[in-house]
Amino acid sequence: MVSYLPKGMQPKFRQKLQSAYNKGTYEEAKAALRAIRVELNVINESAVKSLDEGFEETLTLHRLGLHGELRRSFTTTNMIESVMAQIGQKTDKVDYWKNSNQKQRWMAASLLYIEQRLNKVNRYRHLRQLREALQKEIAITQGKKMVAA
Repeated sequence: MVSYLPKGMQPKFRQKLQSAYNKGTYEEAKAALRAIRVELNVINESAVKSLDEGFEETLTLHRLGLHGELRRSFTTTNMIESVMAQIGQKTDKVDYWKNSNQKQRWMAASLLYIEQRLNKVNRYRHLRQLREALQKEIAITQGKKMVAA
């Protein structure tokens, strides 16, 4: 989102975004992001669209009540990008796949190889709480779907 802004404005908006995501509750963070959105709307429409693209998803930990516990580990997509880059190092040089099974086997072998080098999730002891919160969220979502049907 910030990359759509002029260089001189980028630090200011990075700080505003960081401040918004550091809010303690879902409602506070959402309100802060909406205020940023209003301000951006005057400056750059592409930046607004970028912010809108993952608006709710970026507030998932807030909504689940685990922002404080797992923020450091899950506020970026760096760990996913890191895994994908490492898989790419093992598979990108293959020019021809005989079939999809071969590609899947290479992917699995790459994951097994890099698994040993992956870092532990910071504050991993809170992952049980994350699992429970996600299961509750899924149950609520499925309940809404059943009522709608």
